Amino acid sequence: MSASLPGNRDIPASQYDLSTYWGRVRHAADISDPRTLLVSSSGLEQAKSLISSYKQNHIPTMSPDLWHAKKVVDSTLHPDTGEPVFLPFRMSCYVLSNLVVTAGMLTPGLKTTGTLLWQIGNQSLNVAVNNANANKSTPLSLSQIGKSYMMAVSASCSVALGLNALVPRLKNISPNTKLIMGRLIPFAAVSSASALNVFLMRGEEIRQGIDVYPVLSEAEKKKREETGEPIESLGKSKKAATLAVGETAISRVLNATPVMVVPPLILVKLEKTAWLRARPRMVTPVNLGLILATSVFALPLALGAFPQRQAISAQSLEEEFWSKGGKDGQVEFNRGM
Repeated sequence: MSASLPGNRDIPASQYDLSTYWGRVRHAADISDPRTLLVSSSGLEQAKSLISSYKQNHIPTMSPDLWHAKKVVDSTLHPDTGEPVFLPFRMSCYVLSNLVVTAGMLTPGLKTTGTLLWQIGNQSLNVAVNNANANKSTPLSLSQIGKSYMMAVSASCSVALGLNALVPRLKNISPNTKLIMGRLIPFAAVSSASALNVFLMRGEEIRQGIDVYPVLSEAEKKKREETGEPIESLGKSKKAATLAVGETAISRVLNATPVMVVPPLILVKLEKTAWLRARPRMVTPVNLGLILATSVFALPLALGAFPQRQAISAQSLEEEFWSKGGKDGQVEFNRGM
């Protein structure tokens, strides 16, 4: 992310107002824009060079080219490490990466083997995305990643198979209701497992805490630009980590809800139309189109629910931070995505 590039001058966090929900949604839409995946390695270096020039006071003001460079950098580099996130696991690739597994899980008439395989595929993707975009001040070991992965897969498969077995046994409900409930089983499995996946993959953050930093006033920012003094961590906070992981889990559920609910309900209606009955081979393309359209809109709305770089009162953290707050007694941390 741009904060990791050389230079003492702070670059604006966004061209949108991040204190408002819609401002964060528009910012999230930039970060998750799939077009940034087409930027070459030389294009990324040019974007980094342009931002560094601004941070080193060689460029006086933000321009459209600078905002585009920041968009490329923010959607590509991890904010803690400054290294590129592996392309399939970037938020700008999330809609495309998730399209295949979501379509698989929402395929009508899946049997036990198909349900298991697609749930495993979905949780494998979730594990990779959560690990790639987590706060890196408290990294997980390979053994911890493996254990978390197995627990997440077990949870999602158990929910999916359990509900698949339960729905056919329900009495006193119409066949159409059973059909709709059957189509919504993947939503129940994915929502519960997605939230659990985040807590499992980032559980070490809660156990050890994540780095928090003082919020600087404008005078302190100007002084830091002149001296080049880095912002030092105030320490690791478990309460900040719990908030960061909890909000990320909620955003995952917010993203999964429309994607796993809207397409299957629309498809149930469309399958009753004469047009789709006469063209059974169109079921899969129509399903993919519904999932893609819903995903494109759902992801920024979910990511914008909470700020990525979050500022809170130091008084809401452990007592050791109470007297260490910066501007207005606040501290900030990277929530992760």
